[in-house]
Amino acid sequence: MKEDSDERLKRPPHQTNAFKNPCAKEEAMSYKCLDENNFDREKCAIYFANYTKCQEFWTKIRAERRAKGIKPYLPFPEERERIKAEYMKSKEK
Repeated sequence: MKEDSDERLKRPPHQTNAFKNPCAKEEAMSYKCLDENNFDREKCAIYFANYTKCQEFWTKIRAERRAKGIKPYLPFPEERERIKAEYMKSKEK
C-alpha cells in the first residue's frame, strides 16, 4: 500500500494552473488590471510588483525544500497557506 504523499505525487497531467503556479491568483490579477486599463503598464505596477514578490517567495521555498531533500519541491496547494503563515511568523521574530 502506498503512502498518501506518494499518491499525491502522481497527479494527473491536466492539473489546473494553480497547482503548478503558486502565483496564479497574482498573475490573473495582473492580466485583469491590464485588460481594464487598456494595457497601460504604469497603472498596473503594483500588481506586477506583487506578482514578482510572489514568484521570488516561492522560488526561495523551492530552493530551500530542494536543499533539504523535501519533495515535492513546490508544496501542494493545500499546504501553501500554512507555509506562507509559518514564513511570515518566523520573520516577525
